[in-house]
Amino acid sequence: MAAKYRVGVIASGRIAREHGRGWAECEHTEIAAIADAHPEALASYAADFDVKATYTDYREMLDKENLDIISVCSWDPQHAEMSIAACSRRPKAVLCEKPMAISIGEADAMIIAAQRNEVKLAIGHQRRFYSCWREARRMIADGAIGKPQRLWSAIKAGMMNTGTHCIDFQLYALGDPKVNWVMGSVERHTDHFVFGHRVEDRCAGIIGYEGGIEGVIENEMNDTYEVGAHIYGEDGMIVVNDNSLRYMNASSNGWKVFEPDEEAAGGYGNAFVDQAYGICRWIEGDFEDYYGKAEHGKAATEIMMAVYESARMHERVSLPLQTRANPLDVAVEEGRIPVTRPGFWDERSFLVRGESMSWIKDK
Repeated sequence: MAAKYRVGVIASGRIAREHGRGWAECEHTEIAAIADAHPEALASYAADFDVKATYTDYREMLDKENLDIISVCSWDPQHAEMSIAACSRRPKAVLCEKPMAISIGEADAMIIAAQRNEVKLAIGHQRRFYSCWREARRMIADGAIGKPQRLWSAIKAGMMNTGTHCIDFQLYALGDPKVNWVMGSVERHTDHFVFGHRVEDRCAGIIGYEGGIEGVIENEMNDTYEVGAHIYGEDGMIVVNDNSLRYMNASSNGWKVFEPDEEAAGGYGNAFVDQAYGICRWIEGDFEDYYGKAEHGKAATEIMMAVYESARMHERVSLPLQTRANPLDVAVEEGRIPVTRPGFWDERSFLVRGESMSWIKDK
């Protein structure tokens, strides 16, 4: 592939630096422009990645730079607005960081904007490029543990934050199946926000996948931090934690550890580079089944919204989800999940520059 794609990055925080490293280390891309409302952050990113064009207005960057790929690395409530704006300029691809959006209505609007402008829309569940995640999917498809029956994931980082990767892993490992229903429980006594939007204090959910398979998710229930899942099948089990995999089945004679080739081993940093190469291949038509398509990002978002909706309505929720707004917002504003320990706090306030405690709320 000889093409050199011009990349524009929106926002310059921690995750933008991971995207930046991916684009910088991919031989087919160059970061042509960066946009951020904070001049100090903008200058720092431009210096570190040798970016010549800088903008404090991201729409000005989109209008002036003739970009091929746009990375949306802003806080979650801005994902839909910025992705729709990016798609309207008709680049070849838009990569939006996870979670895709903070409601199903927003996720659908992003997909519509991409379709009507013929833009490839990707969501940054970059762990799908892990070698161990791909191996788990292959093993399940090949019947290595028999028919999957139950998956269990637990995380201490919130459902809409790192928890979205656990849900995405369950979907990916099972071959991105249809989800029939979700049953969820939410605890939220404090006025808890993350990246400028409401989140739970802790939650749990059961996901009903097609074929009678059930997935369990736990968030902030204990100190467990495993980005992946325990997968129980009729004839064995697989345990994936980040980019590690071990399994046990009838012929393994105990636990076996999957050890990929050194070059294919991947890891958190390499996954962003692989993601960049993957998007280039997708643009070139050489990767039609691209791992991070928007439809997969929407599926994870819909499950999270269904956990909130189940808690709001006190029922098992059938998918597709009918409530287009964020059900947690609706539940709090209706008084169904009241704040009993008042006092706004955003757990990501430490990332905000200057005097603000939440970039979104303070705007």
